[in-house]
Amino acid sequence: MMGMFGDMKEKMEASKMKLDSIMVNGEAEGIKVTMSASKIVKDIVISDSLFAEGDKDKLQDMILSAIGKAQNAADDVAHKEASQMAQGGDIGSLMNMFS
Repeated sequence: MMGMFGDMKEKMEASKMKLDSIMVNGEAEGIKVTMSASKIVKDIVISDSLFAEGDKDKLQDMILSAIGKAQNAADDVAHKEASQMAQGGDIGSLMNMFS
């Protein structure tokens, strides 16, 4: 039984490393957020034209929107990875282990 849990732990760690290396994007009106599938923001690109508009509140809203879209994409990747692990015969549903 302990060997099975050790194997599961190794698979979970490998899966986490894989999620750390997969990049996803979220975009909103001239803003692009890149984050890992484990939800670590790696880059934010803001179009120069948005600075010219000078609307700070709009810019902040668009940044939040782009981050939310990237987080949704990261969740999709993490759930697919967990589904693959669960189909491999691991114990129980692992769908929420990365949430």
